[in-house]
Amino acid sequence: MENTDHDPRIPIALLTGFLGSGKTTVLNHLVQQPELRETLVLINEFGEIGLDHLLVAPGRDDVVIEMSSGCLCCTIRGDLADTLRDALWRFARGGRTWFNRVVIETTGLADPAPILHTLMMEPMIARHYRLDGVITTVDAVNGMDTLDRQFESVKQAAVADRLLLTKVDLAEAETVERLEQRLRALNPTAPILYARQGVVDPAILDAGLYDPTTKTLEVRRWLGAEAFDDPAHNPRHDHAQHDHAQHDHAQHDVNRHDARIRAVCLTLDKPVRRLMFDLWLEILMQIKGPDLLRIKGIVHITDAEGPLVIHGVQHIFHPPIPLAAWPSADRRTRLVLITRDLDEEWLRNTLALFDVDDTDIETRLT
Repeated sequence: MENTDHDPRIPIALLTGFLGSGKTTVLNHLVQQPELRETLVLINEFGEIGLDHLLVAPGRDDVVIEMSSGCLCCTIRGDLADTLRDALWRFARGGRTWFNRVVIETTGLADPAPILHTLMMEPMIARHYRLDGVITTVDAVNGMDTLDRQFESVKQAAVADRLLLTKVDLAEAETVERLEQRLRALNPTAPILYARQGVVDPAILDAGLYDPTTKTLEVRRWLGAEAFDDPAHNPRHDHAQHDHAQHDHAQHDVNRHDARIRAVCLTLDKPVRRLMFDLWLEILMQIKGPDLLRIKGIVHITDAEGPLVIHGVQHIFHPPIPLAAWPSADRRTRLVLITRDLDEEWLRNTLALFDVDDTDIETRLT
């Protein structure tokens, strides 16, 4: 019997990270691996003369595309949609699409949110492709200074499904440790992995909701909410126990942009009705949409056999995915939010909406 969990759409991995963080070196290693021999690579460069595409897999027959120069987060978004649409026939072999994966490398200056909007909401892309995950490279030597000075780098790290530390072999152990602590506070759910001289396991690209090797929906791994229950991986759980050296260092970081970023996990023990959840989500998006950098969650809907999976960036959401069964015995609603300038207590207070009689809400709305 065929596995009905199979998603035939082509997965897209977004590789981002600030200038000089080693994206191209990592990409060059990845495309040399046999696991990526049927991969279409799209490279975005900022400036009139693009060079990165010349450095990726020289001599290989794999198709590597240099996209139009400019920033993916603004004018080139239309080019991205056009390229993905045309690629299905432009690079067909024997009348069939030959590639089974797409990797997009963004310019180091890119704000990832608008790119994610395009990948999630453009109708043609949604029919043929699915966003599988965001991998963000962070320079272990200069990462702290970059996070201090460049807010784009903070957003790149905050929305990541995987954080990839590069140049670890060149950095002091103490520097790497402080950077990891900062990244865990910024994005507790993203595993932190190492790339030494660009070498990394190709499995890093399988970062999203759907695992094509097992054809199962690995929601727990994708959601990563357990990080909020583990003090060792969530530096915000108890500010009193923070390393004093780290705290003193932070006091001197007057330009620290990530002070504006918070990661919050909201949990509901009781099932919620779909009407109430949709209303809560709509209110949240209307009031605070631009400051919801990333939302992902698994929701226990009343009278449903399995949970509802949601995934959004700012005010843009994938259509919710109903699952036939729960991935574990834990059937609580768990919502992971990466936010900017949002008070955690305010967010938790919004859950009071679920204590309101939903039949009364329905009456008022009709």
